[in-house]
Amino acid sequence: MPGLPAIRAERRNKEPPLGLGIAIQLIDRGEQWAHYKGGDLPAVAVRDQAIHPRDHDLVIATHGRGIWIVDYITPLRALTPATLASNAVFLKAQPVVQRVPAQGGWVNGDAAFVGPNPPSDAVITYYQKKRHIFGDLTIVVLDQGGRRVGTVPSSKRRGLNRVTWSMRLPPPQVPSAASVAFGAAFGPRLLPGTYTVKMSKDKDVYTTPLVLAPDPRTTHTPADRQAQFDLAMRLYNLLGDMTFAVERMNGVRLALDGRTAKLPAGDALAKRLGTASATVDELRRKIVATKEGGMITGEERLRENLADLYGNVVFYDGRPSATQLERAEAIGRELADVVPAFDAWTAADLGGLNAALAGKQLEPIRVLTRQEWDARTGAAKD
Repeated sequence: MPGLPAIRAERRNKEPPLGLGIAIQLIDRGEQWAHYKGGDLPAVAVRDQAIHPRDHDLVIATHGRGIWIVDYITPLRALTPATLASNAVFLKAQPVVQRVPAQGGWVNGDAAFVGPNPPSDAVITYYQKKRHIFGDLTIVVLDQGGRRVGTVPSSKRRGLNRVTWSMRLPPPQVPSAASVAFGAAFGPRLLPGTYTVKMSKDKDVYTTPLVLAPDPRTTHTPADRQAQFDLAMRLYNLLGDMTFAVERMNGVRLALDGRTAKLPAGDALAKRLGTASATVDELRRKIVATKEGGMITGEERLRENLADLYGNVVFYDGRPSATQLERAEAIGRELADVVPAFDAWTAADLGGLNAALAGKQLEPIRVLTRQEWDARTGAAKD
């Protein structure tokens, strides 16, 4: 359960505190108890409690309200006097299993009693003695080489806090077009291994290891996962290259149209600018679809094909097929044909157009550079 409420320790002469919620015994054989309200636990008698031996969950049997589970109470057991006295501290977590991605389910009636599955994300638990008020509080995840691979939303509340990380890179950059690229809405899932969670709390820094383990139910070898990740990253970067190419074309095309609007109708330069805009747009249409409907309209371009291939690869942990590898090569070659054509046009025509615009006291047209695009999108970070 994300966002555990603050634990209030009380001296109770070995008697648990009363009131709504449950009393959790600390690690001193009942000398102190903590009042834990939970989330939706109702005011009902608790007849039995048990701790799951494998998952370390607290299972609560109520009278008339079924079973309630407090997920993974190991952090509660770590609330030693030293922990409670710390300004902030990460609580050690067990290895996180990267479960096989699954979809599905069924619409149950009101007679079905079900609970949510365990989170598919990695759960990170930390303790703060006081609510964080001044300065920044950021949590990032670093790989074995110290590169940032994830940013975790932080909680500034006091007590125990649970935050989650998807174990995926951020979604790729995707060129804007007439249709949504649903297959590229998620980043590649990182490989199993040991990562570092780093919390910067104003000027203080705290770190803890985070171990990602493969799902024991899968038969994919480490080599299979590596091959899948390599192709996913290759397609991920190709989507970024494609987005940069389209952004350059869109920037030039919109600039040409903007300069045209500042010239009188019938002006010779306005006609040249209109022709140039149409030329650039024709190159753009080779990359992205400009009509809604996708395969229905018959207008699926490189962007749509690449996003679909990326989605098929990124949601399967096994080794890519030969067809997927061949398709990646083909899309890369096709994109490599369009980009040089645009570069050739800018080299041949843009200088003359800018000279003519200068004669009309209009600003020249600039082409977006990769450095500028990286700075704008944050691609150059870490």
